Amino acid sequence: MTGVFSNLQAALAGNGFDEVPPSEQLEQSCDVAAMNKLNADKVIAYTFADPVYSSQRIDAPGAVFRKNEEWYRLEYHCQTEKDHRTVVSFDWKVGERVPRSQWDKYYLYP
Repeated sequence: MTGVFSNLQAALAGNGFDEVPPSEQLEQSCDVAAMNKLNADKVIAYTFADPVYSSQRIDAPGAVFRKNEEWYRLEYHCQTEKDHRTVVSFDWKVGERVPRSQWDKYYLYP
């Protein structure tokens, strides 16, 4: 399933991708993949729990995504190629909507 997100390199181009640490490269690529899969405008990998990183994989059990000005819990597992630019697998599970009354607590915004 190589090249799951053909426009990923275009999305990352010119944003200083090569200057950030590998774990951040991995997270950025997987967050963009999540946004594409979920038709979301924002994904945060660490809102409810810290992600677990390996050299080419991130497991984000406490992520969230924003869609239509609402936030939803998300769990995702993502693997990239060695350069972190190509996502080769992405599995996810959407959770419940995060109530607006909790947004300030978790630094979420409309």
